[in-house]
Amino acid sequence: MTTDLMQKFPTIEILKNEPLNKYTHTKIGGPADWLAFPTTITETKALVDYAHTEHLPLTVLGNSSNLIIKDGGVRGLVLMMTKLLGIERQANEVAAMAGELTIATAEFAYQEGLTGLEWAAGIPGSIGGAIFMNAGAYGGETKDVMSKVDVLTRAGEFKTYTLAEAQLAYRDSIMQHNHDVVLRAYFALQPGDKAVIRAQMDDFNERRASKQPLELPSAGSTFKRPVGYFAGKLIMEADLQGFRVGGAEVSKKHAGFVVNIDNATAKDFLAVIEHVQATVWGKYQVKLETEVRILGDD
Repeated sequence: MTTDLMQKFPTIEILKNEPLNKYTHTKIGGPADWLAFPTTITETKALVDYAHTEHLPLTVLGNSSNLIIKDGGVRGLVLMMTKLLGIERQANEVAAMAGELTIATAEFAYQEGLTGLEWAAGIPGSIGGAIFMNAGAYGGETKDVMSKVDVLTRAGEFKTYTLAEAQLAYRDSIMQHNHDVVLRAYFALQPGDKAVIRAQMDDFNERRASKQPLELPSAGSTFKRPVGYFAGKLIMEADLQGFRVGGAEVSKKHAGFVVNIDNATAKDFLAVIEHVQATVWGKYQVKLETEVRILGDD
């Protein structure tokens, strides 16, 4: 790569050959050729336009909580959206920028006495990731409350999708298929009793802490829920809890999680995932699809 992006965009924080394991919740992942942290929509557009014009591979990341980045890292330009921040109330709607944490957005809604985001109180991802993946927990999901989303196409065009246009489905959205960059999402909420909202958020967080291995690095729920089954229950019944390759292990606390217990590599994680998939298929003829995104070079 001939152009030095740090010289091309001197006002934007850009790092070269930056290890991504410093940013992922799994604590794994090789280097990004270039890692940029836009703080405004204008900066985001400038970087997207440049990548488009120069035919530079472009990868967009948020809080990197539901993600496995391979040991070889990611080529081209990686946009880390975690510094594109801002939350505001507009009547009974909350508008949150892509880099805001889902937890922070749920907390903001609570402080404003607005109900509808309680289920998101413990989800560790960013708003951009929540929209991209249609994140959900405890019977709620993003599509229940999102009203519209502002995006930037890879060709640098601004668009606003309605809920219907965003095509949010189980861990899916139109953004996964056309690779739009999420900029800002709007959530239609309702006035509620703050004490009730707080109690529900606390309950969800206590349930999460008691059941999930939050004390260890992981990518969250590893597998999508197969129709008619629960992934964690199948894995547990297949006697796979504690199965380990290198530093990666099927959590003994929650079988639906693969955790980093000792300086795991992405290769370790993927070997565990493949063994779990093969074993569950062999025993139950149920196909486990990964919920985590898997990116990068081997």
